Amino acid sequence: MPQDWNELTKLTQGAAFSVERIRLKDKEMAIEGSFELPPLARLTGEDQLFVMAFVRSHGSIKDMEAQFGISYPTVKNRLNAISALLPFIEVNPPSSKRDILDQLGRGEISADEAVRRMKG
Repeated sequence: MPQDWNELTKLTQGAAFSVERIRLKDKEMAIEGSFELPPLARLTGEDQLFVMAFVRSHGSIKDMEAQFGISYPTVKNRLNAISALLPFIEVNPPSSKRDILDQLGRGEISADEAVRRMKG
């Protein structure tokens, strides 16, 4: 499968594309439509391998240095370049003022906490 993906990325040469048909391997079923690729799938094959290695090494830059035979700054620069290609995802978005007031009204937070959240 990785070979297939490398061939696809070579064919598209980095151009944006969408998937129009998905076939489930173990079932006689296909889904048709227009599907955008997730951000990680839009990376080049080499960048995807780098990300997979980073995750498998539990984020250890030292392990990445040894695995790829590159320096600490090179690992950091590569990670920065890859992260610049990915959208920022807010994992803990700030509460809206309405949400804060609702929490205050339900007694889930104190008035001081509500004021702190409204300011920050």
